[in-house]
Amino acid sequence: MTPYPYQSPATTGRKEIPAGPGKLWKRIPAERRLEAVEAFWQDEEAVEQQAEALLAIASHLRFRPKTVRTLPLDKRVRYTAALPAVSDAVAGRVLVSYHLAHQRSMLGAFLDLLGIAHDNGVLASEEMTAPDAEKLKDAAAKLQAQFPKDDVELYFLTLLVQDPDTWGGLADILEGMDTGTDEGLGARAD
Repeated sequence: MTPYPYQSPATTGRKEIPAGPGKLWKRIPAERRLEAVEAFWQDEEAVEQQAEALLAIASHLRFRPKTVRTLPLDKRVRYTAALPAVSDAVAGRVLVSYHLAHQRSMLGAFLDLLGIAHDNGVLASEEMTAPDAEKLKDAAAKLQAQFPKDDVELYFLTLLVQDPDTWGGLADILEGMDTGTDEGLGARAD
């Protein structure tokens, strides 16, 4: 992943965009975090990140890793969601798992609006170029009209923190988004 290319909101007056998935993780509301973590633990493609999360839980709770491995799903979910911080790899996979499990229709709609080939919301090709700025702005506006603004904001932030080279144009779109709350996901949580 490339270094984060955006200036601090303190110097620009802009809404803060988290510097990576781990920072975004800290801003996700508790209820959505539980939903995301449950999807993560059920994601069969997240084995490596699940192992890392098990070690983080064991370290945080001072449990043996073997004990954490045998915990029922609901406890692993609660313990993971309660971690004060997770690595970018784990947070990134949690966000991907959440979107694939709960927001596929939104993912597919956005990619359709951009004319990007996908399989039920999953990019058809690893090679991706940055979408045209006007097309991105138009697709974002249409997506915001179709789906809850908080869901769209989390999706856009996820894309941006995962791949700023491709989705860097979303920074300006996020800046202009009104989530209807004083403290959207992009708000500072220090």
